[in-house]
Amino acid sequence: MVSRPRRIAIVPRSVRFLPALLLLALTACGGGDGGPGAGAPGLGDPYFPKAGNGGYDVGHYALDLSYDPARRHLDGTATVTARATEDLSAFNLDLAGLKVEEVTVAGERARFSRDGQELTVRPPRPLDRGETFETRVRYAGTPRTLTDPDGSREGWLFTEDGAVALGEPMGSMTWFPGNHHPADKASYELTVSVPEGVEAVSNGEPSDERTRGGRTVRTWRTEEPMASHVATLAVGDYAVRRSTAAGHPAYTAVDRSEGEPDAVDELPGVMEWAEYNFGPYPFTSTGLIVAPAGVSDYALETQNRPVFPGAPDTALLVHEIAHQWFGNSVSPESWRDMWLNEGFATYAEWLWEEDQGGESARERFESVYAEDDPELWSFPPAKPSGPAHISDRPVYDRGAMVVHRIREQVGDDAFYDLVQGWTARHRHGNADTEDFTRYVEERVPDEDFDEIWADWLYGEGKPDSPR
Repeated sequence: MVSRPRRIAIVPRSVRFLPALLLLALTACGGGDGGPGAGAPGLGDPYFPKAGNGGYDVGHYALDLSYDPARRHLDGTATVTARATEDLSAFNLDLAGLKVEEVTVAGERARFSRDGQELTVRPPRPLDRGETFETRVRYAGTPRTLTDPDGSREGWLFTEDGAVALGEPMGSMTWFPGNHHPADKASYELTVSVPEGVEAVSNGEPSDERTRGGRTVRTWRTEEPMASHVATLAVGDYAVRRSTAAGHPAYTAVDRSEGEPDAVDELPGVMEWAEYNFGPYPFTSTGLIVAPAGVSDYALETQNRPVFPGAPDTALLVHEIAHQWFGNSVSPESWRDMWLNEGFATYAEWLWEEDQGGESARERFESVYAEDDPELWSFPPAKPSGPAHISDRPVYDRGAMVVHRIREQVGDDAFYDLVQGWTARHRHGNADTEDFTRYVEERVPDEDFDEIWADWLYGEGKPDSPR
């Protein structure tokens, strides 16, 4: 996100198919005697161990939803197409709340049970490793709003005339069942029915719209891989506009209570600047959603279309657009790697200010370094001190300081080559901190980065000021 850095006003929150932690989960939970076993109920993420599930890899989600804002009631059918990565007698999906009415696997009814956020599915016959299978879950109820370990709200956030779905880190499981960990990305098709006159905006591009019997049905498609925590759905009284930004289709949705925010007109310039600095835009459309002010206390880098709680300023827009490269296309391998999202998106703000003739990135670095804020130095960016702190200042500002130290050491030409090479190498994939440090050292072999890693990335406390 901008993911809520500095908790003052509004803050921003933002290819390996099977990363190491997933492989470990599969190995630990497969059938010990060579027969089919139950997929792991979590991937063992260091901060959210129940997030995700082992034993399969999702390729596509087809979500068919119907929402009644007046009753706050959601009816849904989720069709999850996946490939088994081991022989499976059972597997799990993440789903918090809502009543499951029926589950089928490969068109046959399957037994299921619930335990907290775990929906355990037992297919009528075992699934073979390598088999592609389709699971359909029919469910209904009032979606939940969750409270994160840091006290912020996510999941299904109600508004006066609708709702906004925000998913980082675990909120998406409140409105559809899935493998909810950034390590497992998939394509999406979301079809949603709402009362006539109510808008429904999601990720990707609209592909169909029809109105009948007092209800409007809209379909949105996302072809590029997307992690579930950056999937979104905004329902309400929105003014929706289609235009272009830096040559890409742009869809903007602004709650009518927010008027005409400057961000809509600033988007093309920010997109052009970001492509110049970070490399080709990784998705087929762009845009933004300006939700009613106060719906949340943070903005979120939802894919293609970041969500803002009220009209954003330019810095926040830059931050969330930068996340389309850092966090959405190149996604973290675990939630411990959040600094790779937030450090780069925060540094994008510094670069934008510098390029607009304002404070230089070096001046910003020195200003942050001079602050007398114990929180800033409470832990290193690569080692957040628990799930309640993955959106704290060290992840954002100290993460940006790491990026700046690299830039100063290698020079601007090599720095921008590094950045664009990084977004190209892991486009639509996942990466962790070790991937990044190894990549930097490989691309600039004549430089010694040990001090940056030891003092700025992993080091405890406030480092000595660099020359």
